[in-house]
Amino acid sequence: MATILVVDDELGIRALLSEILSDEGHTIELAENAQQARASRERSRPDLVLLDIWMPDVDGITLLKEWGSTGQLTMPVIMMSGHGTIDTAVEATKFGAMAFLEKPITLQKLLRAVEQALVKTTPRPAPPAAPVPGVAGIGTSYPRPEALPPMVPGTLPLPTAGLAPVVPMPHQGLVSEQMFELDRPLREARDAFEKSYFEFHLAKENGSMTRVAEKTGLERTHLYRKLKQLGVDLSRNKRGSGI
Repeated sequence: MATILVVDDELGIRALLSEILSDEGHTIELAENAQQARASRERSRPDLVLLDIWMPDVDGITLLKEWGSTGQLTMPVIMMSGHGTIDTAVEATKFGAMAFLEKPITLQKLLRAVEQALVKTTPRPAPPAAPVPGVAGIGTSYPRPEALPPMVPGTLPLPTAGLAPVVPMPHQGLVSEQMFELDRPLREARDAFEKSYFEFHLAKENGSMTRVAEKTGLERTHLYRKLKQLGVDLSRNKRGSGI
């Protein structure tokens, strides 16, 4: 995940963006003006900056020009504004901005812009070595079959050993099986299963809401509401919120 600097003079905007991006597993630095933005950039060397245009001391375009002229524009910058025009967006792009987001910023547009900016600046990993021609099975490993655990009356075992890699949860080790009480109302049993299901995938994807949404087939906004409803602890995936 990346370190993202959010620069905006509005407390509500900073808090909202921090919460959303922290839930994606990113480390968030916050600044409310150009002076704090300069200091934070020097301190944390962010991978991406979300920069508001209209600020009380120095506006975002001026700060963007400053970074560009002094060789400090080493990270992608996404400009934000609630009063932006096409001319403003063109000017920001001319001085090095990668994208322009108009407020109010939707969840989908924010995550898409951040993902695209980070993908463009992250080198792709080297491809795996090709298997030796003519020899089947080299370089490939297969899981050894494991015996399923015995059924226990009143519980439903969910074995994962031998079927999927065991991924440690941030707060506790994810055991190879989970037991659920069946002698309870259907809704409670379903909620318990769904909570465990989403916690497993959040751990497996290192807290990335984007990848969990793709894995589970849910739209991000619906997924976020579902996790809140189930009481899934999202704070353990926040690794650097300034709030």
